[in-house]
Amino acid sequence: MTTSNSIRMEKVCYSIGGRTILEDFDFRLEHGVNRTILGVSGAGKTTILKLLLGLLEPDSGNIFIGDLQITGLPESSFMQERRRIAIVFQGGALFDSMTVGENVGYRLFEEGKLSLTEITNTVMEKLTFVGVEAALDLYPSELSGGMKKRVAIARALAADPDYIFFDEPTTGLDPIGVYNICKLMQRLQAEGKTTLMVTHDLATAFTVSQRFTFLHKAHMLFEGSEEEMKACDIAEVREFLEPTDGSLFIV
Repeated sequence: MTTSNSIRMEKVCYSIGGRTILEDFDFRLEHGVNRTILGVSGAGKTTILKLLLGLLEPDSGNIFIGDLQITGLPESSFMQERRRIAIVFQGGALFDSMTVGENVGYRLFEEGKLSLTEITNTVMEKLTFVGVEAALDLYPSELSGGMKKRVAIARALAADPDYIFFDEPTTGLDPIGVYNICKLMQRLQAEGKTTLMVTHDLATAFTVSQRFTFLHKAHMLFEGSEEEMKACDIAEVREFLEPTDGSLFIV
């Protein structure tokens, strides 16, 4: 696997407010390998996504998008590389003052490279892909939680990224909503998109990913397949997979 087809972290350290979030953390997302980062709430999973996107600056270590080391660079210097990545935030992060169509087309309008007709066609294509084309002229406040997540996925797809990051995509959804998101992620993967998800939802993780990273107390305790994880004898991993009475009220 060439470096141009991966996003990676090398010996990354990051802390905030005196709390260590990551310590000498190594991570690699290869194109075509769909991965989930697992860990308890507050472990730092979302922080990893933000570091990979260049939204946060590590205390030390290096982060690469393809062959470009983005650590220490001004954002304007790696915008082209970052366009290879889109993120679906936990809450959807839709603009309340814009319609669904305007939300999905926002990035395309900002870039100014396509005509209005081309943008309109792209918006409808992506909304149709996620099954919410009828919501084109609605506002986020008029949507259910599951529909907001699907619109957020359509917005991520509009710029045709190679990689799509998902931050807790099934949080707060009912079983039908979870099923829809899982099916959408599988469709994206079938079309050649590489997905990276952070979650503590094991059922969703095992449905949509092939490789798993387990984050615990600033370190990667495990990396491997579902079968390898389920057979793993690391105590923290076992406790996460199968909580016992010893887990009761532990923070």
